[in-house]
Amino acid sequence: ADGLAYTIEQRRDDEVVAAYDVHTGIELWTHVWPAHFQELLGGPGPRATPTWHDGRLYVVGAAGMFICLDAQTGAVIWERNILEDADAPNLQWAMSASPLIVDDLVIVLPGGANGWSVAAYDHRSGDVVWHVLDDGTAYTSPMLTMLGGVRQIIVVTDARLAGLTPEDGTLLWDYPWQVSMVPNISQPLIVSPTRLFLSAGYGKGAVLVELTHENSRFTASTVWETNRMKNKFSSSVLVDDYIYGLDESILACIDAETGELMWKGGRYGYGQLLAADDHLVVLTEDGDLVL
Repeated sequence: ADGLAYTIEQRRDDEVVAAYDVHTGIELWTHVWPAHFQELLGGPGPRATPTWHDGRLYVVGAAGMFICLDAQTGAVIWERNILEDADAPNLQWAMSASPLIVDDLVIVLPGGANGWSVAAYDHRSGDVVWHVLDDGTAYTSPMLTMLGGVRQIIVVTDARLAGLTPEDGTLLWDYPWQVSMVPNISQPLIVSPTRLFLSAGYGKGAVLVELTHENSRFTASTVWETNRMKNKFSSSVLVDDYIYGLDESILACIDAETGELMWKGGRYGYGQLLAADDHLVVLTEDGDLVL
């Protein structure tokens, strides 16, 4: 934004938010605080991408530090800790959900059994506005979308997929979605104005969920299920009528309408996938970039 690129990093025993010039790569400013996260399998460092909005940067660190910074200078505007606010434990592989700006709110996912699965803060002051649900958190980020003609926040917890009203977090609908070994990792994929795709690894597979909105009430039901797309550490993408993703470590394509496997091939490990201009861009587990 405004010629700057932002990231959050682990540097020795500190977490660091850094701003870089997008043309030169020169570091322009940093904001540092003491926080060291290290996990044997997951590795070091923070997970959540900073969110830019209207000249401010919103950042969640690995241990729940929640900071609002001036995006041009790095000066602190306000700070909290979402795990302390929620009285919730950290995830095994750390806080991973990026903040979401919705109107005057910034939405984060602390998790916890005290009505703090999802929390909304005033994005200007950092004051708590509302918090809801009693589920543990997952490794996904909240999303703002329009489903069934209703504007809503979509979240995935460790137990379900849910739609909430932005104004006060009222639960509109939910759909059970649990993975046997770890909390959910993959982002939901909006397939149509009434349908969402979910996937998980560890033998879980994928499902297409249909939302019906009648008499001011939502109903969530299963359209199809398949074991042919198991997103373990990545998320799928939709191109035209097809869903592309890593089935465990192998690239695959399924029909969005039926769930039928169209093709499968190419071992890229547990990498990441994007769609751009009718192409698939794959970052492999080993760090190779494939078009």
